[in-house]
Amino acid sequence: MNKKELIESISNKSGLTYRQSERALNSLVQTISNELVNGEVRLTGFGTFALNERAGRQGRNPKTGEAMEIRAKRVPIFRAGSMLKDQVNHRI
Repeated sequence: MNKKELIESISNKSGLTYRQSERALNSLVQTISNELVNGEVRLTGFGTFALNERAGRQGRNPKTGEAMEIRAKRVPIFRAGSMLKDQVNHRI
């Protein structure tokens, strides 16, 4: 499912127009992105969006084989909640 299909599904299930559903989804994504800077976002039963710290390390340029430094960075992660896991595994 891509973003357009997700917006259409939200629109069909909620009774909102396509544009209203698109604004709602974009607002949700923007809010989660903004809040991740400060910590984590928990949606009870669905899951938790958080940041993970990756340490810097030595890497190799695959084209030349030359050693290069890969800088440390923060990456977003998602941990599924118990209700989502149960639904995906057909336990509900």
